[in-house]
Amino acid sequence: MRIITDQSTPAFPGERTVVTIGAYDGVHLGHRAVIEHVRRLAGERGCRSAVVTFDKHPASIVRPESAPLLLTDPDQKVELLEETGVDALVIVTFDEALAAESPASFVQRVLVDCLATQAIVVGEDFHFGRGREGNVDLLRKLGLEADFDVVPLDLIARVDGVDEPVSSTAIRRALAGGDVSRANEMLGHPFEVRGSVRHGDQRGRLLGFPTANVEVSGRICLPADGVYAGWYERPNGDVHQCAINIGRRPTFYEHAEVSLLEAHLLDFEGDLYDEHARVRFVHFLRSERKFDGIDALIEQLRADVESARTLLIDAEG
Repeated sequence: MRIITDQSTPAFPGERTVVTIGAYDGVHLGHRAVIEHVRRLAGERGCRSAVVTFDKHPASIVRPESAPLLLTDPDQKVELLEETGVDALVIVTFDEALAAESPASFVQRVLVDCLATQAIVVGEDFHFGRGREGNVDLLRKLGLEADFDVVPLDLIARVDGVDEPVSSTAIRRALAGGDVSRANEMLGHPFEVRGSVRHGDQRGRLLGFPTANVEVSGRICLPADGVYAGWYERPNGDVHQCAINIGRRPTFYEHAEVSLLEAHLLDFEGDLYDEHARVRFVHFLRSERKFDGIDALIEQLRADVESARTLLIDAEG
């Protein structure tokens, strides 16, 4: 996959493209269905396939006070989009200038001059440009002038009986309720967060359950406070079963200000400090709660580890 960050020159001189545009946060099943349609149409027409996205979520610029937390960091998004097999990923810098750009100017600059677009595939509810002025009808009008088609697609429906399409918003809602299984169904892959392992207060080690304290960016969405079963990947590619706690550890602290992510790697001994970790959530085990004493907490931790082990073995099978 070619990554294009400069849209000032033609991306594929002498060739045309089939494209789609969006934030693509999470690269979920709905996104993948659109991209697959783009690739198929590009193959039929002898064109290149491309995804146009942004270096940051547009809402972080146009409405920062209510911008959503992200399902993927920039590196994750690129990796997931590369898996789709698209020919090119066009990353547009989203800043105040772009937020003020008219839809017609954006189409001319990115879709026509840079990508020589022959067809653009978007959802029926697609909006873009200054004040979200651009929509499918405007794209069709501009396409008549610039010689490209607009192919609107219905959004992918959820498979769990809920009458709404798969969306990044629906995935965030599932994570907010701790329902990582439902979030993963919509993503099409386990929800993953990344961060560096930092020194903590080592309470887990004293309890016999040492944990990696993974520092995740505050811009990234986390599941609800609770205990989860999942996978922990080290920089060398080794993947370990783990029990994950997200929370404020009420047994020890009355008024902790922020939730921490701590992962206990099953059957592992070693130093993880300052490593970059990838933590994937597979099952919700229980809500976080305050225990009457250390012995009760240790007994529950043993049960959590065994539950995680069993569920992850079943998931592998």
